[in-house]
Amino acid sequence: MLSSKTLLSRAMKRKKSKKITDRKIRSKAVSRDRNSVSKKSHIRECKEDDGEFGFGLKSSATSSNHGVQPLGNLYLASGTINTRNTGLGNMQTLTDELVLDVLGFLDATHLGVLASVSKSFYVFANHEPLWRNLVLDDIKGGFLYNRTWKSTYLAAFYPSFDDSVIGISGLRVRDFYSDYLFQSWLCANLEMKPEWLERDNIVRRKGISVEEFVMNFEEPNKPVLLEGCLDNWVARKKWNRDYLIQWCGDVRFSVGPADMKLEEFFLYSDQAREERPLYLFDPKFADKVPRLGSEYDVPAYFREDLFGVLGQERPDHRWIIIGPSGSGSSFHIDPNSTSAWNAVIKGSKKWVLFPPDVVPPGVHPSPDGAEVACPVSIIEWFMNFYAATRTWEKKPIECICKAGEVIFVPNGWWHLVINLEESIAITQNYVSRRNLLNVLDFLKRPNASMLVSGTKDRVNLYDKFKNAIDVSFPGTIDQLAWEAKKKAAEQKKLSFWDSVADSNAGAFKFSF
Repeated sequence: MLSSKTLLSRAMKRKKSKKITDRKIRSKAVSRDRNSVSKKSHIRECKEDDGEFGFGLKSSATSSNHGVQPLGNLYLASGTINTRNTGLGNMQTLTDELVLDVLGFLDATHLGVLASVSKSFYVFANHEPLWRNLVLDDIKGGFLYNRTWKSTYLAAFYPSFDDSVIGISGLRVRDFYSDYLFQSWLCANLEMKPEWLERDNIVRRKGISVEEFVMNFEEPNKPVLLEGCLDNWVARKKWNRDYLIQWCGDVRFSVGPADMKLEEFFLYSDQAREERPLYLFDPKFADKVPRLGSEYDVPAYFREDLFGVLGQERPDHRWIIIGPSGSGSSFHIDPNSTSAWNAVIKGSKKWVLFPPDVVPPGVHPSPDGAEVACPVSIIEWFMNFYAATRTWEKKPIECICKAGEVIFVPNGWWHLVINLEESIAITQNYVSRRNLLNVLDFLKRPNASMLVSGTKDRVNLYDKFKNAIDVSFPGTIDQLAWEAKKKAAEQKKLSFWDSVADSNAGAFKFSF
């Protein structure tokens, strides 16, 4: 049998260009809050005592964590050693994240061999995200998900192998303690806590005019939830699994790094219990299946879309979104400084939004905005950071957007979205006159080629867009710039009483 040292040596000699999606994401992620896991150290067998601390496990929670316990349990188990360390040998000095990073260089055969070296390596080598990466990297043309990512890989490449002999849960290892691995399992199986869902402070409107929307929400750049906008959509009445599968047939849609037929994706979403479920997010759906593009209408509030002057060269702007419960998007700002709307056709979504001047807790954008470091999963953010927002002066805007409702996401706002159940939605990004100058400023930044997305020509997008606007709407940019300058001057100019009174304290102040 090969030693673990030999296996790891061979792994490190593999091409470093190999795509390791999970490793890249985790290397940018904020370190897990170990204290939050250790506080739950009373959980010795992961499914016990679901609700004492307000945490509840899904009824479909899997037990395939191989007996991993939170590190806090080790301190309560007198005389116990952590088999995590004894089984790793000299590698025990590495953090769990680094161990998994190293194992991410291994192929399936070497992972399988390494799993037989020790109980500790068995646990690490069977970590589901490692096998997820192998499936997404090595299986071309779609896959049929089969209970776990490892089983999916084996079914695709070794169909004669029967992995049911060890069961879906695999072997259970005693006295293995790891906050990182335990929290990964916990985030995959945790129900959303009621207090994460109860805050609903967004403004809701129904039947307002376009002028009122512009004046009260788009112009001041404020979110709003709009009701009744989808009442006439064919999609609202017809779109469900059977209908979409029928009309989409063998068409493949973008699901993360994979392309899958809807039938394959629904097979996956019915079984998936993981920290970051795959999310169907396809910008070309209307080109692939024109019928889908004809079965919804852009609400009247969002019909002015100046990126339309670019025709076929415009950046990606509309997506069909389908995802299981727990899937979604971690904190981000929409691309190219655009505004957006998101319409839920089936299901429901929890939204958390922060204004442009407030960076969400646990989120760390780079100075140039090119990268954003944040927790590995959405549930992890709720576990470790959501409570902090309750004491903030500028609290986030939150809501649950249900089927038939549309949310307006202003440009520059941070937002997180998680599906509370299987959901189908349409979203579009757009440029109106209210945010045209913001978009142009964004596109001409010195590092625009790194920031611009949704187009192959990132370098010349500013020139193409500005020139097209000048041709289609002569004088518009100059007029908007003059109005913006005038408005800024008016806001800066103080009245006599503003100059001598402190409006916050309600008392006079003296300036000499």
